[in-house]
Amino acid sequence: MTLPRPSLALLATAALALFVASDTSAAAAQAPTYGPELEGFDYPYPVQRFAFHSQRQDLQMAYMDVPAAAGKANGRTVVLLHGKNYCSATWAPTIGVLANAGFRVIAIDQVGFCKSSKPAAYQFSFAQLTRNTNDLLHSLHIDKATVMGHSTGGMLGIRYALTYPGQVEQLVLVDPIGLEDWRAKGVPPISVDQWYERELKTTDERIRNYEKATYFAGQWRDAYEPSVQMLAGMYRGPGRERVAWNSALLYDMILNQPVVYELNQLKVPTLLMIGDKDITAIGKDAAPPAVQATLGHYPELARQAAATIPHATLVQFPDAGHAPQMQEPERFHEALLKYLKP
Repeated sequence: MTLPRPSLALLATAALALFVASDTSAAAAQAPTYGPELEGFDYPYPVQRFAFHSQRQDLQMAYMDVPAAAGKANGRTVVLLHGKNYCSATWAPTIGVLANAGFRVIAIDQVGFCKSSKPAAYQFSFAQLTRNTNDLLHSLHIDKATVMGHSTGGMLGIRYALTYPGQVEQLVLVDPIGLEDWRAKGVPPISVDQWYERELKTTDERIRNYEKATYFAGQWRDAYEPSVQMLAGMYRGPGRERVAWNSALLYDMILNQPVVYELNQLKVPTLLMIGDKDITAIGKDAAPPAVQATLGHYPELARQAAATIPHATLVQFPDAGHAPQMQEPERFHEALLKYLKP
C-alpha cells in the first residue's frame, strides 16, 4: 500500500537528517579529511563488508543491509546501486522509505568507491562489477530482488539485468547515464592518465559547482553539502592518489563501455525515473562545442529509452536535474512505491 504523503515526507526528512548528522554542516565542515576507504565518515546504518577474491587479489565491498520495519516485512528486497559521485550512504532517505514500506534494502559501495577497496590495479568493467554484486547477494542468500541504480549505478543496473534476468524482479533506473554513446557522438578519446590528472584537481568547490549545474538544475540546498564533503574529503586525505587513480579507471570504463545498444534486450519490467533538466554527459567538456550541444538531452533520451526497452514505464520530473531522489524526494518516493507495490 502506498504511504500517505505526510508519512513519506516525514520519513524522507528523518532519514536525510540522520545522514546529514553523520557529517558536519556546510558552515562547520572545516574541510573534513577522510581516508581512502572513507574512514572517518559515518554511514546512516551499520556497515558490513563482503570479502572476496578477484583478479588475483583480496578485496572487500562495503554495504548496508537494512531490514524491513518491524511488522511490515513483505518478503521482497531492493538492491541500491549508487552513482559515480555518490556513495550508498546518499540513499539514506530512500532506504528509510523502502524499509518502512516492508522491503529489505541492500545498499552497496562498489569496488573503487567510498568504503570499498580501491585496488592499485584492477580491470574495471560493468561485467566485473555485476559479477561482484551478484556474488555479494548470493552470500546473503538473495536469489531475486528489485535492482535500482542511479546515474552510473543505472548503467550497472542495466548490465546486471541483462546478465541475470532471472534474478531481477524489477529494474528501476534513476537518471541513468549511458542512454547515449558519447564516443560515437563525437567525444574524443580520453586516456586514463588524462582522467587521473583531472581527478587529482578535485575540490569541494568543483564538485559543488558541477552538481549544482547538473544534479540540481541550478539550485543548491544545505542538505546537498554532506555528499560533496563526503567525496571531497577523500581527495583531501592521505590516500588521495589512490582515490584519484580508481576514479580515473572508472571514468574510462564509463566512457568506453556503452550499454545503450542493448536496451532492447532487457527482459524485466523497467521503471525510468528522469529529471528533465538533467544535462549529464561523460566527457562533454572535452568535446567540441558543436558536439557538446548534442549531448545530455534527457527528455529526448528518456523517451527514446522508454520506447526501446520492453515493458518500460517512464516517470518524469519536469523541474529536477540528475538527482530527483534528493531534489524532489516526496514525489520521487510516491512514484517509486506506486510502481513497486504488488
